[in-house]
Amino acid sequence: MTQLRLRRHMNSFRVARLAVAILMLTAFIPPMTAQKNAWRQATDAELAALLPARAPVEKEHIETEMRTASGITDGRGRFIAGVVLITAGYSADGKYSHYLIVQVPVRVGGIRVAPGEYVFGLQKDGEALTMHLYEALTGKPIGNLEAHRIPGNSRVESLRIWPPTDKAQIQIGRFAVPYELGEE
Repeated sequence: MTQLRLRRHMNSFRVARLAVAILMLTAFIPPMTAQKNAWRQATDAELAALLPARAPVEKEHIETEMRTASGITDGRGRFIAGVVLITAGYSADGKYSHYLIVQVPVRVGGIRVAPGEYVFGLQKDGEALTMHLYEALTGKPIGNLEAHRIPGNSRVESLRIWPPTDKAQIQIGRFAVPYELGEE
């Protein structure tokens, strides 16, 4: 009988060890999942698949300059991305300069922006840059944002959308406007 008890004890010990091992493994799964869902810079291939070669702006389809494309993704198919418009010869010349796709709610410079397609134009005001934001398809004004000069010597970018873990800003030239990801 003592061998039977010993065998049962050993089996229960093995089951307990297995349960502890499973618990320890599951403790590490949530952090790995959270890392996968972190926002990161979108690749050139992702941007090329997302952004149009001709952006629908009001009643026109304006050419885009894909080498200026920038964006971020959460790795689950949601993006915030933009590209410079080539507006010469279009009615938008001077009014719009950039095309923007937003697939999650975001607050840019204090303005709530719902998922959708947008365009913006720029106007320099001394040491600030005013961004005039519009709905792309209708031209309806959304609001004005103020981008400030980035302190120090920063690299000049046609457009760069930084991941929220790095700088959480949209950079145009040497100017930037902050953004926050909104609630879904």
